[in-house]
Amino acid sequence: MRVRAPSMLIAVVTFAMPLAAQQIRPRPAEGREPDLPVPSIREYKPRSTLVVPAHLVPRAKFPAIDLHGHPPTLNSNEVIERVGASMDSLNLQVIINTLSSSGDRLTQQIAAVRASRYKDRFVMFTNVNLRDVGPGSGAKIAAQLEADIKAGAVGVGEIGKGFGLGIKKADGTRLTLDDPELDIVWETAARLKIPVFIHVGDPSEFFQPLDYHNERWLEQAIYPERRYQDRSRFPAFEDLMAERNRLFARHPNTIWILAHLGWHANDLARLGRMFDSLPNLYSEVGAVLYDIGRQPRTAHDFFIKYQDRLLFAKDAFQPDEYPYYWRVFETNDEYFDYYRDYHAFWKLYGIGLPDPVLKKLYFGNALKLVPAIPRGAFPK
Repeated sequence: MRVRAPSMLIAVVTFAMPLAAQQIRPRPAEGREPDLPVPSIREYKPRSTLVVPAHLVPRAKFPAIDLHGHPPTLNSNEVIERVGASMDSLNLQVIINTLSSSGDRLTQQIAAVRASRYKDRFVMFTNVNLRDVGPGSGAKIAAQLEADIKAGAVGVGEIGKGFGLGIKKADGTRLTLDDPELDIVWETAARLKIPVFIHVGDPSEFFQPLDYHNERWLEQAIYPERRYQDRSRFPAFEDLMAERNRLFARHPNTIWILAHLGWHANDLARLGRMFDSLPNLYSEVGAVLYDIGRQPRTAHDFFIKYQDRLLFAKDAFQPDEYPYYWRVFETNDEYFDYYRDYHAFWKLYGIGLPDPVLKKLYFGNALKLVPAIPRGAFPK
């Protein structure tokens, strides 16, 4: 028995390893190569023969708030009317304008919206100028933030990805996310009880070697400015995330809204651990639908568990793209297209959220974090 037991164990291990390897590396076509010209990644667009129920969702089931809105500059009634009409068709009740604006540009938009018939459909976040930070900069930035809030802004952001990736201090060094000079800014937001909406970094694959195993190869091939592999210019992804986490932990009274599910939509358990450890943290779903829709069971369970921490958002204002979000969140449809092929070459699936969770995602959580949003059009 002492001789046979190890050999049996070895047999089990050697049998299991090839199964795991097959899951990682699909079996090639018996070593054969195509005898026809091979299409490029842009040319191969197979038509699906799958026949399954399909439920298009042109309008959200409940009035929605887009927390990460980038509409055209809202400085004329013509623009406001055009954007407002698109919102009506989508059941998009409110857009939080998170385009970078402060001072006069901010107040001009606030005045234009208030003079329009869509005055209850837009609210404005302000932004902070983080360039050339040096001694005393934090107090000046905090003072401008207070002035913008008094002028009608209701939050901070979108603080863009340049913060952490490329913005330099006055001395020429990279401005890190957790630079103590800015502590007064984040504490001012906490005192004013306004959320700070921050976009940190980009997808982790943008920081990884650009080879044919990188699932975002096409996007980086099209947009070279999204390549962050050069460590002499950019920090590593994990170093950036560590700075971010230290920032959040150091300011527990500040309400943080993390853009794009923190670029952890491909690892929702990681974001869940952040939610568990940081009760002041929230996040939004803009521009990461491709990851949510490829893991319908995991995403469904995640959205149920963290239903009080997630907010609807879209990012780019393209009215024809919003229905993809409604379909993923509201249906159990299978294997349907995403709207940008360079983001994802795979298909989407619906995650079928129940109505109470949809209400929190679409409007409830945003109303909690931004009390200044007009509430009359939302269900109780």
